[in-house]
Amino acid sequence: MKVKLEPIPKTEGIKTTLPKIDFTDTFSTTNHQDSLAEISRLVFAKVPKWIEFLMRLRNSLVKVFGLKTEKPADFHENFKVGGYVGFFKIFSIEPNEIIMGADDKHLNFRVSIYNSGEATFNIKVTTLVEYNNSFGRWYMAIVKPFHHIVVKVMVKQAYKS
Repeated sequence: MKVKLEPIPKTEGIKTTLPKIDFTDTFSTTNHQDSLAEISRLVFAKVPKWIEFLMRLRNSLVKVFGLKTEKPADFHENFKVGGYVGFFKIFSIEPNEIIMGADDKHLNFRVSIYNSGEATFNIKVTTLVEYNNSFGRWYMAIVKPFHHIVVKVMVKQAYKS
């Protein structure tokens, strides 16, 4: 097994990144070879073609609701706070945890990439979602089944034994 579902780690970043958490999950993998910066790129910068298709489909469907579908004006790929990895903005960089995400009118989203230092399954990728309105709740209900499949595939890209 290269990826598994785990309890949410109790990191400082996870505790403080959003005022309230309405949805969360954590998938873990093993990687003691790469930095967290490289692991974040392995997980989020290279997206399989079928996930790209799903994202294009999602963007075409949600555009009519006024949700963000384009790269933001401040987009740049420098690995620093305010930069981006894939389509996620970097909010904080600590020695053992990176917080990235995006805010939109329906929900705020964060992802924590945390290195627990354990012998196996040391990389914990935690999704955190805060609903801003009922549309955010409906959106997440529709997206959730796809989210679990997509995140497992993306986290698996960082696996190195």
